[in-house]
Amino acid sequence: MPADAPPADQVRLDSASTPLRVKASLAVAFTVLLSLSAQFKIHMPPDGVPQTLQTLVVILAAMGLGGRWGMASVGLYLLVGALGMGVFSEGRHGIETLLGFTGGYLVGFFVAQPVVAGLVRRRDSTVRGWGAIVSASLAGHVIVFAIGVPWLTLVLAREDPDYTLLRGLQGGLLPFLPGMLLKTLAAVLIGLAVWPRSVRRFW
Repeated sequence: MPADAPPADQVRLDSASTPLRVKASLAVAFTVLLSLSAQFKIHMPPDGVPQTLQTLVVILAAMGLGGRWGMASVGLYLLVGALGMGVFSEGRHGIETLLGFTGGYLVGFFVAQPVVAGLVRRRDSTVRGWGAIVSASLAGHVIVFAIGVPWLTLVLAREDPDYTLLRGLQGGLLPFLPGMLLKTLAAVLIGLAVWPRSVRRFW
């Protein structure tokens, strides 16, 4: 890094010179990454909710693209899936998947974008350090689970009246905590490598 370059936590955001088509292309690229990461899944007991790499991509999209373009990327992912492309886990698609037991997690991906982006950007348009990446990643996961678990509970309770929120936490949150910590670590490592440059160009 040149001697006169500002430190990573003092980089000012200046994306005005980046063409719109470049930003849109990167948003589409993250949509594709979301689709691909959905296919790497492990069904977690006891309810079979799939563990994927999607939340890592969701966090990186918010940090790399900013809140608005991150929402555009995730929104495009949800739209093409709802319209019939098999981009959801196991190649699923359609409105019925969005309304199904994992739909809340998908909605959480969208809602988390401005929150994650906001945590890594100061009001004076500088970006924060590695601690903010940790906080943003954890906050993004909290939002996804805060929407996903009650949604999971409501959907499955229609089939089983004895299915409670406690059971939803056991099946839709607790098995995912180790993966959440690993994906947060990955977000820190990747974010420190590419984040200061990406926010200057794309936010």
